Amino acid sequence: MQACLPRTLLWKTFLLVALLLILALGSWSQIFRYFQEPARSRDVAQMVVSVVNLTRTALTNADAERRTDLLIELAALEGIRIYPAEASDELEPLRDTRPNRLLAADVRRQLGDHTRLASRWKSLEGFWVSFRLDPEDQHDEYWVMLPGERIENPDSLDWLIWGLGALVAAMLGAYLIASWMGKPLRQVARAARLVGSGQTPPPLDESGPQEIAVVAHAFNQMTGDLARTDADRALILAGVSHDLRTPLARLRLGVEMSGAPEGEVTAMVSDIEEMDRIIGQFLDFGRGVPQEPAQPEDVAQLVREITEPYRLRGIDLHLDAPQTLVNAVRALSLRRAVANLIDNALRYAGEDKRLDVSVGVVDGEVCIEVADRGPGIPENEVERMRHPFTRLEKARTNTKGAGLGLAIVERVMRSHGGRLDLLPREGGGLRAILCLPAGGNASARARMQTARQDGHEK
Repeated sequence: MQACLPRTLLWKTFLLVALLLILALGSWSQIFRYFQEPARSRDVAQMVVSVVNLTRTALTNADAERRTDLLIELAALEGIRIYPAEASDELEPLRDTRPNRLLAADVRRQLGDHTRLASRWKSLEGFWVSFRLDPEDQHDEYWVMLPGERIENPDSLDWLIWGLGALVAAMLGAYLIASWMGKPLRQVARAARLVGSGQTPPPLDESGPQEIAVVAHAFNQMTGDLARTDADRALILAGVSHDLRTPLARLRLGVEMSGAPEGEVTAMVSDIEEMDRIIGQFLDFGRGVPQEPAQPEDVAQLVREITEPYRLRGIDLHLDAPQTLVNAVRALSLRRAVANLIDNALRYAGEDKRLDVSVGVVDGEVCIEVADRGPGIPENEVERMRHPFTRLEKARTNTKGAGLGLAIVERVMRSHGGRLDLLPREGGGLRAILCLPAGGNASARARMQTARQDGHEK
């Protein structure tokens, strides 16, 4: 049932207004009929009584031998048929409706309680009324049939057409009103999607109704505050990078020149490098959505350049990539994402196990896969691991890392309009796959994907 209901404000408002208009029109129609029916019944009853009285007078005053000619003339000129009543007459009463009850009551009140009304006499359909030439003589009774168009309301169809016309015009007006109300909201939604994708939208028009103007003003103010916050964040990040990494570099130099035993120096240098790596992850995550434009790049060559330093360090890394594979990507952020996946694999699988990296096109997507032989990620933990500052329970005792690696990768993929798949590897381990849209307008897809992801997170 919920799936059949409209979800947009435009259609919800339109259907609500349309329903109210239909109910109002139906209510007014019933009110009009309720008060119009008595007056209509009195007019019709007066017309029936007049016809019956004129017919009775004509038959009473006419010569007996000329009554037949009179009856033929009434039928031909006025459409009024007159037949003598018999005890064996087959009758069908009028339908039991309020107008018919009012009409019958008015006719009997003027012609007498002995008056009968029927919708069919023998096999003839029509409006039939009985009358007596002499009110005291029940054997001298006649039936008079009036044409149906004289009894029925000739304006009913006109009223229906005008009512439907008014309803259509009102519903058209309701649609225009709902559309007019929804237009500024759609502009706010588009601007919000741009903000969600890391862009600064143009200021919204603050004119129009007060409620809409207040929303537009608040949104513009929020956008300006966010822009200033981004500028402050960039300034803070630059200061953090300088104020923390510079002392770390001096500390490392001092440790290496301290003359301490080589094992202790190596351990301290490793800790300093880990601190520098954690600071780098905080900086990467704090930068937010990458702002660099998507440009055609040789993804295969880019991955080769990333993996080569690991091989030079003696890491058993196997790369399977085509000679060339060009696609629109943000090269700097994609390098960071691939490097984070490789670092995560080495951290949890160990540097003594083989690491497989592959690049290719799968189902119309450019895929970069990093597969390790580590402990992997349980299926019920996959979504949680995409969030910042999250580590597996078994890894909580290992203080290395800030739990931002996969969160950074997830954000980079959203900026590309792609996704990060975390799948179990046959034989044990984890397959981390970066799926990028192949060709097309990657920037536009990235904005839409970022907006959808931000909506889900909220």
